[in-house]
Amino acid sequence: MLRIALVNDYEVVVRGLVAMLRAYQDQVQVVELDLNQPVAEMVDVALYDTFASVQGDRADVHALAANPRVRRVVVYSWTLDQALISAAIANGAGGYVSKGIPAHQLVIALQQICAGGPRVWVDSHGRPASGTGDWPGREEGLTARESEVLALITQGLTNTQIAGRTHLSINSVKTYIRSAYRRIGASTRTEAVLWGVEHGFRPDRLRVRPAGVPDDDAAADGGAA
Repeated sequence: MLRIALVNDYEVVVRGLVAMLRAYQDQVQVVELDLNQPVAEMVDVALYDTFASVQGDRADVHALAANPRVRRVVVYSWTLDQALISAAIANGAGGYVSKGIPAHQLVIALQQICAGGPRVWVDSHGRPASGTGDWPGREEGLTARESEVLALITQGLTNTQIAGRTHLSINSVKTYIRSAYRRIGASTRTEAVLWGVEHGFRPDRLRVRPAGVPDDDAAADGGAA
């Protein structure tokens, strides 16, 4: 049984991962969701989802790997550039897993990484995404990549900054922006930002215990409120 903390800036993203892993509760236990908060529980894996966040070669993952409560950091990403993967491993990540693999293989990957097996897991065709999990705006018809780009626009990043963070070409970023604008009915960046703010595209900041996971402080107090 692996104890897992899910790390991302967006609650809908980490809750989507909880839903993905729900059928595997006999193998993995999600004990904490961390949104812009440090991991507080002792965990075997901190699964770092890169949605609208910096990649695994940056300070966020390095700090996560330095947390004594975290046994291994696993980067969960659409971006499969080999140089980036190597940089993430050198930065302290214990593993790197593609979002293109299904939930059952994600569980196997986490088990194998913790057992000292292969560190890098991609889907059989090397595709960067398969539409698994959840993201802001999914119910509005936004794809995962359109949502990520719109989230970064809502955060105030320029197109060049978005390209650097996502490792997409500037032309790909512009394509995702155009298609996202069509889906949400925006014609300007200001309209897109306002729509994003109104529809949950600003980062969250909280620590959440999934249902069924006891609060250690409450347990120590005998369950007192």
